[in-house]
Amino acid sequence: MLRCAAAGVFTVAVCLTPAVTPVAEAHDPQGTEIVLTLLSSAVVENSVSITEKDGYRYIVSNGIPDHDTGRFPNRNTPNRISEQQYRFKVTLTPQAARTPTAVGMQPFGVALNGIPFDPAAAEFWRGDRRWQYEALSGVVNLGLDENHAHVQPTGAYHYHGLPTQLVRRLAAPEAMIHIGYAADGFPIYAMLGYADPNDTSSSLVKLRSSYQMRRGQRPNEPNGPGGTFDGTFVQDYEFAAGTGDLDECNGRFGVTPEYPDGTYYYVLTDTFPFIPRLLQGTMDDSFRRGPRDGNRGPGGFGPPGRPPGPPPGAPPGPGRGRRPPFPPPGQR
Repeated sequence: MLRCAAAGVFTVAVCLTPAVTPVAEAHDPQGTEIVLTLLSSAVVENSVSITEKDGYRYIVSNGIPDHDTGRFPNRNTPNRISEQQYRFKVTLTPQAARTPTAVGMQPFGVALNGIPFDPAAAEFWRGDRRWQYEALSGVVNLGLDENHAHVQPTGAYHYHGLPTQLVRRLAAPEAMIHIGYAADGFPIYAMLGYADPNDTSSSLVKLRSSYQMRRGQRPNEPNGPGGTFDGTFVQDYEFAAGTGDLDECNGRFGVTPEYPDGTYYYVLTDTFPFIPRLLQGTMDDSFRRGPRDGNRGPGGFGPPGRPPGPPPGAPPGPGRGRRPPFPPPGQR
């Protein structure tokens, strides 16, 4: 339940009672049994507040989801959901940077229920960070539930893709689904947008990513795992401008119910990149984790604040031609 507690303050508090609901196998992106379970541990209440003050929006939460989850621990996720102490901060006046910024291993943003969007998996081919396994490929079974989420060793429940249960909770007839905020302050929506991005009276359509599977073969050892590009790795995809509705950050400019004058917004899609891997603006420090130095960041995305470079021979400039959004195979 989302209610306004005071001007500029939103709170969510949902008490959960134990229950078990079987889920059809078709919902399982990794081919294993998923059992959705309402939290039955000592901590059974979602707590999140969203406030605005001095030019910033603060999202404070305990990291407990407000919807059904898979059973954790499970065979592939040996961790239990536990309370966190999140305090995210984003600007109320986000601005696009000169070039997009790679998210790397940082959270991309946070949902309205206080759960982080954290798309990258810390899984690499033979430890080579040039080749990062795509979390939703199913090749490495991460024990994800129907919400494309699982639990870190810290007990942090987080989304690697579309949070199905949250989308259902927030969905309303003939309306875009505002689902959260990115680390740079721009809003995040789920799947749907207006056919004419600048006309709220136009029909709602499912927005398409402009990423496609690369054609051909990956380099063989020692420069790569070999085999056909098939979505196993993040680097199997490339951005192809104009093939979908969204830009390389999986977003676009347009009007929304919450922003009738228009805004840049990101879109969660059911195809790659699922959750965006690039930011248009500047990530707030409250989303950063790990060392911040000049070395390449985890996953081969480059350190925070540095955009990925195009491969040799690619047209310069954002949004032109085909290019992988990540370091090209065979190069460091």
